Amino acid sequence: MRSSARHKRFKLKSEINVVPYIDVMLVLLIIFMVTAPMMNLGVDIQLPQTQAKSLQDKKDPVVVSVDENGQIYLSSQGSKREPVSAEEFKAKITAFQKENPELQVLVAGDERANYGKVYLILPVLQEAGVSKIGLMSQPESSGKHGRP
Repeated sequence: MRSSARHKRFKLKSEINVVPYIDVMLVLLIIFMVTAPMMNLGVDIQLPQTQAKSLQDKKDPVVVSVDENGQIYLSSQGSKREPVSAEEFKAKITAFQKENPELQVLVAGDERANYGKVYLILPVLQEAGVSKIGLMSQPESSGKHGRP
């Protein structure tokens, strides 16, 4: 009888004690929280200045223009700028995208144009599947100062 009582008293447990793992995790969490703000995430560098011109794409991009009145104009591959309606614009952009999946579109909006008129172009381009969209601007002349 004595041997059976002794055998039950030293029975092995099949459970994992996770308390030490939780303690280690909390200590690591505190260490990372303290050291993260001290890490230098960027390196200050000064890039060299050059007079080189920007790279040109082999194919001319499609240019979509919006004038002061909200009229949409479309020009592609050196062709003359032609006015188009919203439906024509959507059909032509979809056709251009199917012809060239790497199509690049530049949006040129008159600064006096209503923002909503210029913005209407972007969802149409997205629906057509155009992934390369750029906004055109002109460099500021040296006599002008930027507006707020």
